[in-house]
Amino acid sequence: MAQSRLEKIGTIFTRVQGLLRGGAMKAEDKPIWYDVYAAFPPKLEPRFDRPASNEPVRNIFYAEDVVRAKLHKQNKPHETISLFDHKRRTQSQEFVQIYDQLKSQGALDEQRIYETALDLLAEQRQKSQPEAIEEQLQLEEPNRSTLLSDFQEADHQKQQQQQQQQQQESQQSKSSKVKQQGVNISSLFKD
Repeated sequence: MAQSRLEKIGTIFTRVQGLLRGGAMKAEDKPIWYDVYAAFPPKLEPRFDRPASNEPVRNIFYAEDVVRAKLHKQNKPHETISLFDHKRRTQSQEFVQIYDQLKSQGALDEQRIYETALDLLAEQRQKSQPEAIEEQLQLEEPNRSTLLSDFQEADHQKQQQQQQQQQQESQQSKSSKVKQQGVNISSLFKD
């Protein structure tokens, strides 16, 4: 190749640019990012020998993260979470909501708020469990079928198929009778 492959010499952009100019890389084979980089080059060229910036990394923790971490460390809620279900809140979301409500009242210290929120969450889960079971049973009832109804449905489908076959056979026999009344061409050309 025309250019060096060492990452210390030039940038990836200058190496690809050299390959395109030298004909070692076809225009249709150039990377997708090449045109974007050419149109919007960075302020500082990303070279190997450029010193790293000394900006401190910011912590992006929120107040609720500390509470949620404490919940998962001490109690470890075991639940299955569906990422497609946007209606149902997770246990940790409900706990943080209860915790924030208690904290906004300001009557208790942190440990008492945490313990009270756990108790309220447990009560809330116990109340919602029978309701969830009833809702699930109501959803399943129309779809529930018994063994007898399954056999009756299968028998009904079988009878319908037999009737359709009989109709097709009667139509075929009628059409074959019509053909037999005409002249048999194959018998005319026998040697």
